[in-house]
Amino acid sequence: KMAEKQEEPSNAQNGEPDNAEEGEEKKKKKLKREDLPPFEIVTGERLPAIFFKFQFRNVEYSSGRNKTFLCYVIETQGKESVTSRGYLEDEHAAAHAEMAFFNTILPTCESSLRYNITWYVSSSPCVTCADRITETLKKNKNLRLTIMVGRLFMWEEPEMQAALKKMKSAGCKLRIMKPQDFEYVWQNFVEQEEGEEAKAFVPWEDIQENFQYYEEKLAEIL
Repeated sequence: KMAEKQEEPSNAQNGEPDNAEEGEEKKKKKLKREDLPPFEIVTGERLPAIFFKFQFRNVEYSSGRNKTFLCYVIETQGKESVTSRGYLEDEHAAAHAEMAFFNTILPTCESSLRYNITWYVSSSPCVTCADRITETLKKNKNLRLTIMVGRLFMWEEPEMQAALKKMKSAGCKLRIMKPQDFEYVWQNFVEQEEGEEAKAFVPWEDIQENFQYYEEKLAEIL
């Protein structure tokens, strides 16, 4: 116990947002791990600013950023166009947010309607998720998917590159988030302090360079 107490402040100083979850984690650990759903779907709510600032940051080396946050906008084109939005975060490694979207949100979409779906994701999908995206798009011709990513995940790996190419050939648009896209997520998906004017999005120092870096890499791959 004592050792734990001493460690906590030092973690907090690192500004790692994971600490905010420590209390929660302790509560959750009392539940059996198996009882927990593998991911959490959060709709209508917004993600905490601290998560956004950490997870979405388009850094080159994404150490410690092992959660995926997926913000989505679904435009349904039927008699009336309807737009819905929400976000998913994966709680444990059991299911990635991309899979969670297909398993839980997508089944509620009717096959007779057309859907334009845009994801804003902290990093590009892993090989397994990329393959699932490719399969889903091949099966659902009425689905248009655009994925805006903050960072490219393991893009040097040949199998990752191949998986991204397959996604593209299945009609998926993959884009690197520009500073304006981060601002869009900030305005639409991130909690604003209550009672205050919505805080303006403050771009981080290297946001533009990192965007250009990843955009070049993606162009080379695709």
